[in-house]
Amino acid sequence: MVLGFSIALIVFSGLLMLLVLMHKGKGGGLSDMFGGGMQSSVGGSSVAERNLDRITVVVGLCWFVCIMVLGLLMKANN
Repeated sequence: MVLGFSIALIVFSGLLMLLVLMHKGKGGGLSDMFGGGMQSSVGGSSVAERNLDRITVVVGLCWFVCIMVLGLLMKANN
């Protein structure tokens, strides 16, 4: 069980790094490489940016849950 959560933690860590790097910063970011550099004339965030935010939050929560479960499993094994 510890091995499964450890693998999940590694996967979620990699996904979280990629998702954070894809976000647009003040001067643009890696999201510009994937077509995120085009500004919307509406003035708000685009649907893609909002979805990226939501996906990042969900992956971050899964990452946090994996850390908590691993901590509890490690504590129970001692």
